[in-house]
Amino acid sequence: MSDEFDKTFDIEDDELADNPTKRVPVCLCLDTSSSMGGSPIYELNEGVRLFYNEINDDEVAKSAADVCIVTFGSGGVSNVQDFQSIDGEVAPSFHAGGDTPMGAGITLALNLLEKRKQEYKDNGTEYFQPWLVLITDGAPTDDISQAASKTSQMARDKKLTIFPLAVEGADMDTLRRISPVRQPIKLQGMKFKEFFQWLSKSISVVSHSKPGETISLPSNDGWATL
Repeated sequence: MSDEFDKTFDIEDDELADNPTKRVPVCLCLDTSSSMGGSPIYELNEGVRLFYNEINDDEVAKSAADVCIVTFGSGGVSNVQDFQSIDGEVAPSFHAGGDTPMGAGITLALNLLEKRKQEYKDNGTEYFQPWLVLITDGAPTDDISQAASKTSQMARDKKLTIFPLAVEGADMDTLRRISPVRQPIKLQGMKFKEFFQWLSKSISVVSHSKPGETISLPSNDGWATL
């Protein structure tokens, strides 16, 4: 085992041990394929930047939010950011290009979520039901069967909350396969910033609650369309 691996593992352990706040694990699974070029990728970058800022403005949420970012498209499938607190962090920047390996992207996101949940358990860290935020404007160019089967089962078993956001051009049937419990929502135009503002407020609501407590998320008026 390398010294670098030991150091990374120790940092993760220290972060969980030093911050006893109940965690809200959120994985952003983002489409960065060529069809997202131009305004979509620009607005996505602006939205994620706003999301970081909004979380950091909430004293409870910035300690509770545990954020991971996976992209599928430009550069293939990438773990842009592993689960970590974004307290004081600067949002990453994304570039559009390539195909849409959505199935592989979701599979990586689920694997990272399972790994993080085990780390919570190993460190005695309480956590809320994980969130998978999937944003896409197209159809997958790979097989999503296994990924969709797993997300569907986890959602039905209440082990995962999925927020599928459809940008103009997204394959709604595919998104319904991935998320049969919470139906996909279409984004109004390029209102990424409004969506991420809603997401940060939703995380804030959850972080101020207790695990298992019934909560009401903010209204999606202003960014969602039927």
